[in-house]
Amino acid sequence: MTELINSFGAAVRHFREAQGWSQELLAEKADLNRSYLGEVERGKVIPSLATAGKLASALDIPLSGLLSHCEKSTA
Repeated sequence: MTELINSFGAAVRHFREAQGWSQELLAEKADLNRSYLGEVERGKVIPSLATAGKLASALDIPLSGLLSHCEKSTA
């Protein structure tokens, strides 16, 4: 389970960096706290499905795309 949580955070970071965005900008677009987003990216917290949806929407990708990227890194 820890590997999945870490890989979700890495996927969020990957897509954020691909946009050239700071954590602050993504947090603002997803209506989240910047420090919470940092914890998600580091795999320190388990985001709810609603939060994962907010992140995917802010990154302009489907939630399934975010999760798929996460699954690929754990395979």
